[in-house]
Amino acid sequence: MSHLFTPWQLGSMAMDNRIVVAPMCQYSAGDGNASPWHTMHLGQMVVSGAGLVIVEATAVESVGRITAGCLGLYSDANEAALGQVMAALRGFAPATKLAVQLAHAGRKASSGEPWFGGQQVPMTDPRGWQAVAPSALPHGDTEEPPLALDAAGLARVREAFAQAARRAARLGFDGIELHGAHGYLLHQFLSPLSNRRTDAYGGSLENRMRFPLEVFDAARAAFPADKPVWLRVSATDWVDGGWDLASTIAFAQALKARGCAAIHVSTGGVSPQQKIPLGPGYQVPFAEAVKAATGMPVIAVGLITEAAQAEALVAEGRADAVALARAMLYDPRWPWHAAATLGASVTAPPQYWRSQPRELKDLFSGLRFGAR
Repeated sequence: MSHLFTPWQLGSMAMDNRIVVAPMCQYSAGDGNASPWHTMHLGQMVVSGAGLVIVEATAVESVGRITAGCLGLYSDANEAALGQVMAALRGFAPATKLAVQLAHAGRKASSGEPWFGGQQVPMTDPRGWQAVAPSALPHGDTEEPPLALDAAGLARVREAFAQAARRAARLGFDGIELHGAHGYLLHQFLSPLSNRRTDAYGGSLENRMRFPLEVFDAARAAFPADKPVWLRVSATDWVDGGWDLASTIAFAQALKARGCAAIHVSTGGVSPQQKIPLGPGYQVPFAEAVKAATGMPVIAVGLITEAAQAEALVAEGRADAVALARAMLYDPRWPWHAAATLGASVTAPPQYWRSQPRELKDLFSGLRFGAR
């Protein structure tokens, strides 16, 4: 029996398998409003057979968008537009669990789309705006510095996360992932490379964790208690003197005490000086270490591309689930193919059943198919 295709419980959220579609920015919204592209893109993901699909980084305020094309959940118009997408997705694959990643870009906001180079858009450009951050330190040496958040700004951002969580609840999301990774605002507070504050939110590890923990508490309180909230973290900055694994474990333990359902373990993103040793599953040891130290469920991510590789990670107990991003863009039927390889089955819409090779036509069972 395949371990990857065994059911998984994330808090109270039951999934058919342990494949997660990681959040992937599409840069295709208008004023934060989801577009037909999102229905098409996410529709492919929800009929993939994955147990959980996480909607892309969704900004909790307009200045928290990475680009002018990023998705938002900070206005009634945003909520209505995403609601239309959600209604379509539920009709495509009602069994697939859907979560949303709530995010704030911090000093990495006001950027161009990746296909235009992804560089900071200056405030003099009509598409640019003033970014905010823990400290007035730009991400890159040639970029404009962000505005350091004062007490009123911190309160505004906390409430923005809470308000977005309330909107997510109204939209019927099954869970919320808070984005504390990849050099965005919550990660910026955690890392000593980007947080040089001298108040209660900077300096010591305890102080640097304070604001991200407050945001978690605010979002957790605003979302239904019977639905899970968890974080995505960068376990290391890959820079000497930056955020590291020991700090990540301390942060995870504090989150666990607050009712965090899981940790989605990634790395990097806070500094252009990072030196990342890329390779298959290069981030998995960090997920494994967090799981061992805290006992929390972990989602592993990062160059997990092969069915046998994903199966081994779960079977060996190194991770509770695996997340795929670029692999799903390249092959939106990755879970189908993994199920066939591993002798498992996945849920698929009956409109697609005839896609099975003729020699496998007797392997259907209800709404599920796969090699046995």
